Formats: sequence, C-alpha cells, structure tokens
Amino acid sequence: MPTIKRIVFLSSLSLLSTLPLAYGQKPLLSLDDFFDSVDIRAIQISPDGHDVIIETVRADWPSNTFRNDLWLYRDMDGGSLVLITQSGHDSGAQWSPDGHSIAFLSDRKVADAKPKVPDHREKEDIGNAVAQVYVVSARGGEALPVSFSDADVHSFAWSADSHRIYFATGSRWTEKQKDEHRKEWGDVVQFRESERGDTVFGIEVAFAAPHTIASESRLARSEPATIAAIPYRIDQMAASPDGHRLAFTTSSRSGRIESSVPYGIYVIDLPNGGAPRLVLHTPGPPDYWTSAYDAWSLDSRQIFFSYGFGTPEGPIEFAQNRLYTVSVPEGKSIRWASEFGGNLEGYAVAPGGSLICAARLGTEVKPYIVLNAKSGVSQRPSWSGSYEHFSAAQHSPRVAFVFSSIQQPTEVYLADGPDELEHAHPVTAFNKLFTERELPKGKPYHWKTDDGVEIEGMLIYPPGQFEAKRLPMLTLIHGGPQEADGNHFEADWYQWSALAATQGWLVFQPNYRGSVGYGDAFTLGLVPKVGSRPGSDVLQGIDALVEEGAADPERLTIGGYSYGGYLTNWLITQTTRFKAAVTGAGDAEFVVNWGNNKFPLPYAYSLGGLPWEAEPNYNAQAPIWQIGKVITPTHIVAGADDITVYVGEDYLLERALTARGIPNTLLIFPSEGHLLDANPWHGKIKVREELKWLEKYGGRSPQR
Repeated sequence: MPTIKRIVFLSSLSLLSTLPLAYGQKPLLSLDDFFDSVDIRAIQISPDGHDVIIETVRADWPSNTFRNDLWLYRDMDGGSLVLITQSGHDSGAQWSPDGHSIAFLSDRKVADAKPKVPDHREKEDIGNAVAQVYVVSARGGEALPVSFSDADVHSFAWSADSHRIYFATGSRWTEKQKDEHRKEWGDVVQFRESERGDTVFGIEVAFAAPHTIASESRLARSEPATIAAIPYRIDQMAASPDGHRLAFTTSSRSGRIESSVPYGIYVIDLPNGGAPRLVLHTPGPPDYWTSAYDAWSLDSRQIFFSYGFGTPEGPIEFAQNRLYTVSVPEGKSIRWASEFGGNLEGYAVAPGGSLICAARLGTEVKPYIVLNAKSGVSQRPSWSGSYEHFSAAQHSPRVAFVFSSIQQPTEVYLADGPDELEHAHPVTAFNKLFTERELPKGKPYHWKTDDGVEIEGMLIYPPGQFEAKRLPMLTLIHGGPQEADGNHFEADWYQWSALAATQGWLVFQPNYRGSVGYGDAFTLGLVPKVGSRPGSDVLQGIDALVEEGAADPERLTIGGYSYGGYLTNWLITQTTRFKAAVTGAGDAEFVVNWGNNKFPLPYAYSLGGLPWEAEPNYNAQAPIWQIGKVITPTHIVAGADDITVYVGEDYLLERALTARGIPNTLLIFPSEGHLLDANPWHGKIKVREELKWLEKYGGRSPQR
C-alpha cells in the first residue's frame, strides 16, 4: 500500500479567526511568501456531512510546475486532513452517492501506478499523460484507474446507485483509420476537419467496496459500454437521483466560442443509453455544475444551471450570471430569484430542495437561501468578505464552503447548517503563513461619473498607512470584464494588490461599467464602447482620489491583465498622467484578435457586430490607432501560446511603442497560455518585474 500523508490539525487553526495584531508586530509579505499561497480550487462535502474533499493547487518550485492535490478532511477522526493522492495531477473529485468512494480525473502517467489489466490492454499505448478516471475508497487505499483510453477523459459522473461510472472522451479512431490518415496527411493539421465529437461510455465499478478498494489482483472488469455519441464536446455530466437519466452540457469541439450551435443541455436514458435528446439549446455555454448533486432537482424532473450569456432563449449578451432550471422532458426554462440584482457566483442544492447560493452585491459575496423558483432570496447571517464553493450534504444539514477577506486568507470552513455560517469552523490551514504576516487593509470607494452613475471600487492601503494621504497609486484593473474586485483574499500573478500595497502603493481597483454585482444594466453598459466607457469611469475615479488627497498626482501608475490589459492599453492613449504602465495579454486592435482568439462571438456582440458590419466600433475602440499620443513607459507580458488573447497583440503593442521611442519591455513566457498555469516561475517573474518597473518609472515607494 502506498504511503498516505496525514496532517493532524495544529492549535494554530484558531488563528484564522483572530484579528490581526497591531502594525509592526508581524513581518511584511515578501515575494516568496506571496507566491507560496495555496489556491483552493474546489470542495465537496460527503453525503453524510462528515467529510470534505478538497482540491488544491500550489507551486512545486523544484519541478517548475503546479501540483493539483486532493485532500480529505475527516470530521469523525477528531479533525484531520489526509492527502489522498500523491501524483500532483489530480482534480475534479466527486463522491459516490453512497459516500463510500471518491472518483477523480488524473493525467498522471500510468507507469506511476500501473494496474494489472487484461492482456489485450497491455498492447495499448496507455502510458501517455492523458486524463483518466480513478477511484479511491473514502477509507483509504490506492487509487485505481477505471478508464483506459488514448484520449483525455474530460467529464464523468457516478450512477445513482454508485455501481457505475459514465465518462466522456473524444471519439476514437480505429487503427485502420489512423493509418489511412497518416498515409494521406502525414503531420498536416486539417483545421476544423480534424476536430471530433465525444462518445459517452459506462463501466461497472464493483471493486469499489463499502470499506476498501479491492487489491489490484481483483481488478477484473468488463469492457466499457458505449452509451451515446454526439458531435460536440461534453463539458460535464450528472445522473438523475432516480437513476433514469444522464444529463450533460455541450460546447464546441475546439473550445472556440464562435457559433451558438454547439451549446445545450441533453439527456440520455439509462442504463442502456441511445440517441441524446436536446432538452434546451442555449446561445452560449452554461456554467459548470459545482457537483453532480447540484445538477438535478430531488424529484429528477428539473435540471439546474447558471448562465451568463443573457437568457437561455437568446439573443446572446454578456450579462451577470443568473440561475435557471429547465424541465425534463418539456424543455421549459424558468429563472430563479429573478428580482435579485446581484451576480450568482455559485450554488448548492440542500436536502429539502432549496438552494444555498453565493452571490455578489458590490464588493461583498454573501450567502443567500432561495426556497423555490418563485421565492426571492434571503441573505443569511454571515461574516464580511467573500463566500464561494458552497457544498451541501445530501443527508445532513451541514454545509462546507470557502471564505476569505482582505485580511483573512482563503480556507475551507464547515457549518452545521445554512443558518450557522457565522459559527462555522475552519478545517484547513493551507494559508496559515499569511496570518503571520502584516496584511494590507482595504475599504470600498465610491464616485459618480459625468452621466450620474455611481461606481464602486476598492482601495488597498500599505500596511500601517490605512487612509493615509498623497500616496503613490497603482490603478490595477480586473479582467473579464464580467468580474469584480472586492473584499476577498487572493495571492497570485493575476491579483497581486496585497503585494503591491506592501511595497508602498495605494492600490485602486475600480469596478467600472461591465463589472458584475451592480445589476444587468451596469454589466451591459460598456457595449459597444468597450474601452471609452469603462475607461472614462476609471479616469473619473482617479480624478476623485486625487482631488480628495488620497493619491499623489505625481505618482500615478496603471496596470492590468487580459481585459484589464486592454483597458490599460486604451488608457495610456487617453492621458499622459501615468508615470508607468504594466500590461499583459491585452488587445491593441480587434480585427486580427477576432480572427485568432477563442471568443469571436463575444467580440462581435461587445463591438456591435462582425468586423465588416461594425468597422467604426472596431477602430474607434482600438488603442493602436491612438498610439501616437502615448508617452507612458510600458511593461508588457504574454504567454507564447495564448489564444484567449492572441499573443500577436502584445508583439504589435511592443513594436508600436518601440517605433515611437517609448520605453518598453516585452516578456514572453514559453509554453504558456492565457492563464500562465504551466510553470509557477513565470507568474512570479511577471510580478517581480512589474514591481521593478513601477518603482523605476512610477516613483520609488516611500521608506517604511
């Protein structure tokens, strides 16, 4: 049996709920501290409410990669945390409905723990690092593979009786088809033609016994049975509680959002499958279910889903996330909590059929209860900060969730019920280091624009300088734009306000028009002026802070990534007041990026049409046509393989600035896409160099 790492909780867990000490009694955050944070990617409480699966992501510096680990918090053992996987490549864990087993995806090399398999399987190439389904007992033991495919398994679900697992992979070619393709095409890529749809398989998992996973020698299993095939990619799936249907959502095979055709919610009859039936077509992709238990109503007649592309009936628009159910088989969708003006951040189905939701209003993400489709929302007593990843037990009132605030690092909490959230206790101490450091303080900030709209943002102050005046200021713009900054803790290359504040900067985080948490009209308010409208919001917020004396007008800097990078690029063409800019993965123009990125449909919506239909908008909102006004020294970063925002945009910006003689530098991170999640050193170097650039050109931060 492999070694299982056990972590017994320390008394230091109690520190997570204490107030910070007075300034000066703790050391300040360092760059190394900051990038040793642990991201809690997902959690799921067991059906009986006693245990919680936790998925974490953290940097593995010696191996130049990130680790995805699965942990099990065991409440009945007196409060202990067990690392249940060892490979660092494990994600997407799901409890079996009976609570005895845990299934997950792993792209570990099979050689790491290769099981005994039937002879004909030995000949297959299963040593490649493609994601497969594994199962491990909740009582401990070795995780064993369930699927053996030469293609990634990207979605799976337990059957209602816990005896079967359904999984989806790209449709496979026979060896004859592969040989014929190689002879005709060699290594030529047939764009679009080479994309294949998905096949759903089902396989018995009888070896997942109630108290232990059977030994390798008992891994006798039948061939996976083909359940259904579909010409699209299956993003997620969930079996109905009565065991009669399997629901799944679809998207485009390539991942590109360029047509509304591929998206929808389908069902298949179980156990034998057959042709998938479309229940509801949606113009854009539905959001992922938090878990399979949050997909179906308890009576198996409704499918829940959240959706951020307007109404399911269309047309497509970029509104806030909303909550819907669709009836099966009628296909009628109903919006829940339709009068609520905030943004749905997540939900979980409670045992009685009500929902516990995390929803954003302004800079706070609070817990709410929604009893049924016709009821309103009821906010539950809670702490000030941000709640996420709610998970409700199926046979217990218990609830698990993740919580953080600006001065409270992210951890997992367990409560005895939705009305006991204020009395929840932490069950992890992954980010305990940050309780031992002097963290910045922050507060919301409001200003009015020239057209009478009130805008909100956050101000993050340097430690020991809360509400001080005439501070050097970094305006750090969030991406999306359908996101928002607020009272939450985050420590990574994308959200580094705490580190910038520790270096002496007042960090201004504006929730400009296009942000969520302020109503649909506010979120839609940037269309089609995707740069000029939110850019004006940001500049007027900076004006207000200067006028009030909070910001030093001689030490103003600006930065952002993704949409925040684009808005940074736009704003340095609109004013010469910024002493330095740091930008990443942002548009310099829109036509080429429309043709190269993953989201041409959202681009066309936001800019009022296709490039040849809305040419004036594409040009009027593109920084490249106004680059002749720029005097701001600008630092640029990009992932070499980014197609969310085509990396050519960053090269274009660099060349334009160089041609004009504006100080600039461009860092390209190899093998990285938009999320910079291949090598942790890249994100660390990114922020290290951005801070250096701000200090060099924006004015040295005050001595502390």
